[in-house]
Amino acid sequence: MSGSPHATLPAQHGGNPVLRVIGLLSRLSGIASALLIVASVGVTCQMIWVRFVLNQSTIWQTEGVTYMMIGATMLGLPYVQYLRGHVNVDLLPLMLPPAARKGLAALVLVLTLAVVSVMLWHGYHFWFEAWDWGETSNTPWNPKLWVPYLALPLGFGLYALQLAADTWAMLSEIEPPFGLDPGAGLVDDIAERAD
Repeated sequence: MSGSPHATLPAQHGGNPVLRVIGLLSRLSGIASALLIVASVGVTCQMIWVRFVLNQSTIWQTEGVTYMMIGATMLGLPYVQYLRGHVNVDLLPLMLPPAARKGLAALVLVLTLAVVSVMLWHGYHFWFEAWDWGETSNTPWNPKLWVPYLALPLGFGLYALQLAADTWAMLSEIEPPFGLDPGAGLVDDIAERAD
């Protein structure tokens, strides 16, 4: 984002209390994701110490780190969306006039929200079955699987919430489509770079 002349700011709330709360939830989710990454690094270091220094076997560390990293990935989704950190190719939006750009942004947000909603639905069922059946991992550690699976509906749910907030912010003109200045265009950029 730093090299782009069209780098965008984090999600804007325009004073809307609902958008502000959703942004706060996304930031808290990002903090939880970062803490899970730090914890997984700590557990990995502990595992190396136990295996190679103490020459003992490990039971839960590899599986625990795997679950923590999956949880960090899922909980990081809404925070990355909040920061506008997902991959963004702005060539087509820059070629379009502002009205078409807004239509494309609405289409992209709605389609993304639809896909994330399907993932949320299936993630919820995946988690619920593990919780309802008391499913465990069948490893020596044998944890209840509903705990790590909870990251699926939680992460996708918060991501869907942030996408819905972004859609509302764009449609109510709190934030421009794709975070681009309404006057920005490909022809303008070429002219600016030539100067």
